[in-house]
Amino acid sequence: MKTFAIQPENQTPLTMIGCGILRKEVDRLIAKNHWNVHTHYLDSALHNYLNRLSTELNQALEEREKLGEKTVVFYGGCHPLMEKYLEGHHTCRTHGQNCIVMLLGYELFMQELEKGAYFLLEDWALTWEPMITACFGANMTVIREIFHSSHKYILALRTPCNGDFSAAAETAARFVDLPLEWMDVGLEHLETVLADAIQRRLAAEQ
Repeated sequence: MKTFAIQPENQTPLTMIGCGILRKEVDRLIAKNHWNVHTHYLDSALHNYLNRLSTELNQALEEREKLGEKTVVFYGGCHPLMEKYLEGHHTCRTHGQNCIVMLLGYELFMQELEKGAYFLLEDWALTWEPMITACFGANMTVIREIFHSSHKYILALRTPCNGDFSAAAETAARFVDLPLEWMDVGLEHLETVLADAIQRRLAAEQ
Protein backbone atom coordinates (compact mmCIF):
# COMPACT_ATOMS: atom_id res chain seq x y z
CA MET A 1 0.00 0.00 0.00
CA LYS A 2 1.59 3.27 -1.12
CA THR A 3 1.77 6.05 1.45
CA PHE A 4 2.89 9.67 1.33
CA ALA A 5 5.39 10.22 4.15
CA ILE A 6 5.55 13.95 4.78
CA GLN A 7 6.66 14.85 8.29
CA PRO A 8 7.74 13.19 11.53
CA GLU A 9 4.79 12.64 13.85
CA ASN A 10 6.46 14.50 16.72
CA GLN A 11 6.50 17.81 14.84
CA THR A 12 3.84 20.43 15.58
CA PRO A 13 0.74 19.34 13.67
CA LEU A 14 -0.93 21.27 10.93
CA THR A 15 -4.62 22.06 11.22
CA MET A 16 -6.51 21.49 7.98
CA ILE A 17 -9.54 23.77 7.79
CA GLY A 18 -11.98 23.02 5.03
CA CYS A 19 -15.21 21.80 3.56
CA GLY A 20 -16.80 18.83 5.30
CA ILE A 21 -18.11 17.31 2.08
CA LEU A 22 -15.26 14.75 1.92
CA ARG A 23 -14.49 14.51 5.63
CA LYS A 24 -14.61 10.71 5.68
CA GLU A 25 -12.21 10.49 2.76
CA VAL A 26 -9.81 13.09 4.15
CA ASP A 27 -9.80 11.47 7.58
CA ARG A 28 -9.08 8.06 6.05
CA LEU A 29 -6.13 9.42 4.05
CA ILE A 30 -4.68 11.24 7.06
CA ALA A 31 -4.85 8.01 9.07
CA LYS A 32 -3.47 5.88 6.23
CA ASN A 33 -0.43 8.11 5.73
CA HIS A 34 0.12 8.92 9.42
CA TRP A 35 0.07 12.62 8.59
CA ASN A 36 0.46 14.86 11.62
CA VAL A 37 -2.64 16.85 10.67
CA HIS A 38 -5.67 17.83 12.72
CA THR A 39 -8.91 18.73 10.98
CA HIS A 40 -11.61 21.37 11.40
CA TYR A 41 -14.51 20.95 8.97
CA LEU A 42 -17.05 23.56 7.92
CA ASP A 43 -20.60 22.97 6.66
CA SER A 44 -20.56 21.37 3.21
CA ALA A 45 -23.34 23.71 1.99
CA LEU A 46 -21.36 26.93 2.56
CA HIS A 47 -20.41 27.17 -1.12
CA ASN A 48 -24.04 28.20 -1.68
CA TYR A 49 -23.68 31.18 0.68
CA LEU A 50 -20.59 33.26 -0.05
CA ASN A 51 -21.04 35.62 2.91
CA ARG A 52 -21.25 32.73 5.36
CA LEU A 53 -18.32 30.97 3.73
CA SER A 54 -16.21 34.12 4.02
CA THR A 55 -17.16 34.69 7.65
CA GLU A 56 -16.78 31.12 8.87
CA LEU A 57 -13.54 30.37 7.02
CA ASN A 58 -11.85 33.55 8.18
CA GLN A 59 -13.06 33.04 11.75
CA ALA A 60 -11.71 29.49 11.80
CA LEU A 61 -8.33 30.64 10.47
CA GLU A 62 -8.15 33.51 12.96
CA GLU A 63 -8.97 31.22 15.89
CA ARG A 64 -6.18 28.82 14.93
CA GLU A 65 -3.71 31.67 14.47
CA LYS A 66 -4.45 32.94 17.99
CA LEU A 67 -3.57 29.48 19.27
CA GLY A 68 -0.28 29.60 17.39
CA GLU A 69 -1.27 26.81 15.01
CA LYS A 70 -0.19 26.43 11.41
CA THR A 71 -3.03 25.91 8.98
CA VAL A 72 -3.66 24.54 5.52
CA VAL A 73 -7.00 24.94 3.73
CA PHE A 74 -9.06 22.21 2.06
CA TYR A 75 -11.13 24.22 -0.39
CA GLY A 76 -11.27 24.89 -4.09
CA GLY A 77 -11.85 28.30 -5.59
CA CYS A 78 -15.19 28.34 -3.78
CA HIS A 79 -15.13 32.07 -3.05
CA PRO A 80 -14.01 34.87 -5.43
CA LEU A 81 -11.76 36.24 -2.68
CA MET A 82 -10.34 32.87 -1.62
CA GLU A 83 -6.76 33.64 -2.64
CA LYS A 84 -6.89 36.99 -0.85
CA TYR A 85 -8.05 35.29 2.34
CA LEU A 86 -5.27 32.71 2.10
CA GLU A 87 -2.66 35.40 1.59
CA GLY A 88 -3.98 37.39 4.53
CA HIS A 89 -3.69 34.36 6.79
CA HIS A 90 -0.31 33.26 5.40
CA THR A 91 -1.54 29.86 4.35
CA CYS A 92 -2.33 27.90 1.19
CA ARG A 93 -5.06 25.62 -0.11
CA THR A 94 -5.45 22.40 -2.01
CA HIS A 95 -5.07 22.73 -5.77
CA GLY A 96 -8.29 22.31 -7.75
CA GLN A 97 -11.33 24.28 -8.83
CA ASN A 98 -13.59 22.37 -6.45
CA CYS A 99 -13.84 19.20 -4.38
CA ILE A 100 -15.04 17.12 -7.36
CA VAL A 101 -11.92 18.02 -9.36
CA MET A 102 -9.80 17.06 -6.36
CA LEU A 103 -11.57 13.70 -6.17
CA LEU A 104 -11.81 12.82 -9.88
CA GLY A 105 -8.97 14.74 -11.47
CA TYR A 106 -9.51 17.51 -14.01
CA GLU A 107 -9.83 15.36 -17.13
CA LEU A 108 -12.50 13.02 -15.80
CA PHE A 109 -14.33 15.93 -14.18
CA MET A 110 -14.46 17.86 -17.46
CA GLN A 111 -15.45 14.76 -19.41
CA GLU A 112 -18.55 14.22 -17.27
CA LEU A 113 -19.30 17.93 -16.90
CA GLU A 114 -19.36 18.39 -20.67
CA LYS A 115 -21.88 15.53 -20.90
CA GLY A 116 -24.15 17.41 -18.49
CA ALA A 117 -23.40 15.82 -15.13
CA TYR A 118 -24.42 17.22 -11.79
CA PHE A 119 -22.05 15.55 -9.32
CA LEU A 120 -23.69 14.15 -6.20
CA LEU A 121 -21.71 13.13 -3.12
CA GLU A 122 -23.05 11.18 -0.15
CA ASP A 123 -23.25 14.17 2.21
CA TRP A 124 -25.29 16.20 -0.27
CA ALA A 125 -27.57 13.26 -1.08
CA LEU A 126 -28.39 12.77 2.60
CA THR A 127 -29.28 16.46 3.08
CA TRP A 128 -30.59 17.14 -0.42
CA GLU A 129 -34.13 18.53 -0.11
CA PRO A 130 -33.49 20.98 2.78
CA MET A 131 -30.20 22.08 1.20
CA ILE A 132 -31.76 22.73 -2.21
CA THR A 133 -34.92 24.44 -0.94
CA ALA A 134 -32.92 26.64 1.44
CA CYS A 135 -30.86 27.81 -1.52
CA PHE A 136 -33.45 28.01 -4.32
CA GLY A 137 -36.80 28.16 -2.55
CA ALA A 138 -39.64 25.63 -2.50
CA ASN A 139 -41.06 26.15 -6.00
CA MET A 140 -40.44 22.80 -7.69
CA THR A 141 -40.92 24.21 -11.16
CA VAL A 142 -38.20 26.78 -10.60
CA ILE A 143 -35.85 24.25 -9.01
CA ARG A 144 -36.22 21.84 -11.92
CA GLU A 145 -35.78 24.61 -14.48
CA ILE A 146 -32.53 25.60 -12.79
CA PHE A 147 -31.18 22.04 -12.87
CA HIS A 148 -32.45 21.22 -16.36
CA SER A 149 -30.90 24.40 -17.79
CA SER A 150 -27.36 23.13 -17.24
CA HIS A 151 -27.54 19.43 -16.35
CA LYS A 152 -28.70 16.28 -18.10
CA TYR A 153 -28.20 13.72 -15.34
CA ILE A 154 -27.19 13.27 -11.72
CA LEU A 155 -23.87 11.45 -11.35
CA ALA A 156 -23.58 9.94 -7.87
CA LEU A 157 -19.96 9.43 -6.85
CA ARG A 158 -19.37 6.47 -4.56
CA THR A 159 -16.06 6.34 -2.66
CA PRO A 160 -14.65 3.53 -0.48
CA CYS A 161 -15.73 5.56 2.57
CA ASN A 162 -19.42 5.75 1.72
CA GLY A 163 -22.30 3.86 3.20
CA ASP A 164 -25.23 2.79 1.06
CA PHE A 165 -26.81 6.09 0.01
CA SER A 166 -28.56 4.69 -3.08
CA ALA A 167 -32.06 5.46 -1.78
CA ALA A 168 -31.08 9.05 -0.93
CA ALA A 169 -29.48 9.50 -4.37
CA GLU A 170 -32.59 8.16 -6.11
CA THR A 171 -34.76 10.54 -4.10
CA ALA A 172 -32.49 13.47 -4.97
CA ALA A 173 -32.62 12.64 -8.68
CA ARG A 174 -36.42 12.38 -8.62
CA PHE A 175 -36.59 15.69 -6.75
CA VAL A 176 -34.99 17.53 -9.69
CA ASP A 177 -36.42 15.14 -12.32
CA LEU A 178 -33.10 14.01 -13.76
CA PRO A 179 -31.84 10.48 -14.47
CA LEU A 180 -29.37 8.98 -12.01
CA GLU A 181 -26.03 7.40 -12.90
CA TRP A 182 -23.29 6.02 -10.65
CA MET A 183 -19.50 6.10 -10.65
CA ASP A 184 -17.17 4.34 -8.23
CA VAL A 185 -14.23 6.57 -7.35
CA GLY A 186 -10.93 5.77 -5.63
CA LEU A 187 -9.03 8.15 -3.38
CA GLU A 188 -5.74 8.22 -5.26
CA HIS A 189 -6.18 11.65 -6.83
CA LEU A 190 -7.48 13.22 -3.63
CA GLU A 191 -4.53 11.72 -1.75
CA THR A 192 -2.06 13.37 -4.13
CA VAL A 193 -3.86 16.72 -3.82
CA LEU A 194 -3.79 16.61 -0.03
CA ALA A 195 -0.15 15.53 0.14
CA ASP A 196 0.84 18.35 -2.20
CA ALA A 197 -0.97 21.00 -0.12
CA ILE A 198 0.56 19.75 3.13
CA GLN A 199 4.05 19.68 1.62
CA ARG A 200 3.70 23.21 0.23
CA ARG A 201 2.50 24.53 3.58
CA LEU A 202 5.36 22.90 5.48
CA ALA A 203 7.90 24.13 2.92
CA ALA A 204 6.65 27.68 3.43
CA GLU A 205 7.72 27.47 7.08
CA GLN A 206 11.30 26.52 6.28
